[in-house]
Amino acid sequence: MTRKLLLPLLAAAALGACNSKSHTIVAPGPDEGNTADVPQNVVLPPSITASKTYRCANNKILYIDWMSDGSARVKKTKEEPGTPVAPGAADLKGDANASAITYQGQSCKA
Repeated sequence: MTRKLLLPLLAAAALGACNSKSHTIVAPGPDEGNTADVPQNVVLPPSITASKTYRCANNKILYIDWMSDGSARVKKTKEEPGTPVAPGAADLKGDANASAITYQGQSCKA
């Protein structure tokens, strides 16, 4: 019986010890802190829209990452960072949707 009375009393004491004031956490505003170091126009790098593997006429394999800005990154292995190719460059003709491309004069098929 004492156990049945003791448990609600302990719960009431624990709840009574809680602070009922509101706790609002607010991030610092733009006028607080040093904002002189924050760049105003941040440009993100292009994202990879497609990664494809091509076999060229000389029997070599190319891995091409097609970027969102129209450029590409040509790699000889999957692990290497690759060579960037600007959009519309003479070295690379084709796009991610084409089944065949031309890279440095070599015809390559996906």
